[in-house]
Amino acid sequence: MQNRRRFIATVGTPVALAAAGAPLRASVFAPQPTHGATPAAVAARLSNWPGSPERIATDEDFWFEVGRAFTVDRSLINLNNGGVSPAPLLVQDAMKAHLDYMNKAPAYTMWGVLQPQKESVRARMARAWGVDPEEVAITRNASEGLQICQQGFNLQRDDEILTSTQDYPRMLTTFRQRVRREGVVLNEIELRVGSSDIRDIVSRFERAITPRTKLMLVSHMINITGQILPVKEIVAMARAKGVPVIVDGAHALAHFDFRISDLDCDYYATSLHKWLFAPIGTGLLYVRRDRITDLWPLMAAPPEMNGDIRKFEEIGTHPIANFLAIAEALTFHQGIGGARKQARLVYLRDYWATRLLSHKGVTLHTSLDAGAACGIATVEIAGIEPGALAGWLFARHHIIATPITHPQFRGMRVAPSVYTTTEELDRFVDAMAHVASKGLTE
Repeated sequence: MQNRRRFIATVGTPVALAAAGAPLRASVFAPQPTHGATPAAVAARLSNWPGSPERIATDEDFWFEVGRAFTVDRSLINLNNGGVSPAPLLVQDAMKAHLDYMNKAPAYTMWGVLQPQKESVRARMARAWGVDPEEVAITRNASEGLQICQQGFNLQRDDEILTSTQDYPRMLTTFRQRVRREGVVLNEIELRVGSSDIRDIVSRFERAITPRTKLMLVSHMINITGQILPVKEIVAMARAKGVPVIVDGAHALAHFDFRISDLDCDYYATSLHKWLFAPIGTGLLYVRRDRITDLWPLMAAPPEMNGDIRKFEEIGTHPIANFLAIAEALTFHQGIGGARKQARLVYLRDYWATRLLSHKGVTLHTSLDAGAACGIATVEIAGIEPGALAGWLFARHHIIATPITHPQFRGMRVAPSVYTTTEELDRFVDAMAHVASKGLTE
């Protein structure tokens, strides 16, 4: 109970500005005292909350207090946290504090003071995910990191690239431009929707590799279903055949509990404004150290940077505030704990999915098997067009969800987050149950 009182007294306050010496906006969460808490203090109080991840997953008191760290509009039910997530207030305030300081004299404050601090963010991110800081580039999003890799390989006409039909459209578009421009060949395999069969998934990629296959792209978590692919096994198979693999981790990092080092991959790109809750416009690119030199950057860098991970950050003048506030997001994530976050997101997914599956005409396109997915799942109601359903949910209930239409399936992608309450999911289930029984009516 004492831990809970300490946590209530700190979480959800603009702690970053306090740490920076700026005045606190105490009225935001009045009458809760702030005690001048730092993000590290908030994380410590979170970490000290007793119980296993499975137990805390159902502890609504804990998650109520976590939710207070966000400034979300509770008149809306946001179930599209897979697209982009709101940042906690402490992250917002850190970014604003850096932005204010940067604008005092940018040629000095931005380049001379704040820019060097990016190195500590790099070091912390590398440490958190078990890799070397000299293998981590801070980018603006997963698309940028992935396109660095997709465009950075030397390919010849008729060289083959292997991916799947369920990869992110922007990444497929990137490869298709190389097809048009250079005459390379793009091969897209079909994966079984929502499969948890690791051997089948790996074998589908393996069977598609030919002597001309020079590059592969694999999603760690498929964005349209939340399906987790066996990346480590796919990478090992492809490496044995001499084929490099780019891993699209846009939805995976800080969503479920793993470290990049666990995957033994060479290239991994992700967005940090999804599940790490970092500022919008932040991402991470991992390139194994011995692969950096041979990978061309998306924007030109001088030859003396050939082996430097920072060559992938050569994007010209850009703001630094959002990159530095990644530090507060990481501290907040560590305070919750990766295993506890994963357990909660799985619990929330099962909470709504199992209830909806009891209704006639409802199909889930995401496996509920352990390890096959996490917080994202896609559900279909027979005879209901996803776009129309999304419009009805928002118009009638102010519920935000993502319609998915794919050649293999269609449905509604549902992505709650750590601030989502079970009451909000009850309302979502009631609305969907109404549609399942009565259609899109009043």
